[in-house]
Amino acid sequence: MRMALAVAGSAQESGDIPVGAVVVGADGTVLGLGHNIREAVHDPTGHAEVVALRAAAQTVGRWRLEDAILVVTLEPCAMCAGAAVAARVGGIVFGAWDEKAGACGSVWDLPRDRAALHRPEVYAGVLAEDCAQLLTDFFAAHRG
Repeated sequence: MRMALAVAGSAQESGDIPVGAVVVGADGTVLGLGHNIREAVHDPTGHAEVVALRAAAQTVGRWRLEDAILVVTLEPCAMCAGAAVAARVGGIVFGAWDEKAGACGSVWDLPRDRAALHRPEVYAGVLAEDCAQLLTDFFAAHRG
């Protein structure tokens, strides 16, 4: 999670919300990194998780990431939770809860939905205060 927090800081350079993600292989190898790039590249799918999952798939040479763990500073939204499920990750670890758009237990719970084709384990609240503080500081500076 500390690596995801460090990666999240890179998003702020382009005015993006500081969310960071890391995809880690079963042996602890970092397979992919990502931070929000929506503002930087004008891409609505440019969420940290999607960027990291794409990088990981390129690293391993396949879209299935069965043994990988997605680590992200903010609870994934519906799109990102769906991408993680579609990639068949073994687990999702997140820091801060997203009470407005979270899809791993807050608003929705896509990874644990009975209809999901794959159900990764979800671990919530890892370094939650640090992850939340990064977002609080960002919005305080941008909303005055």
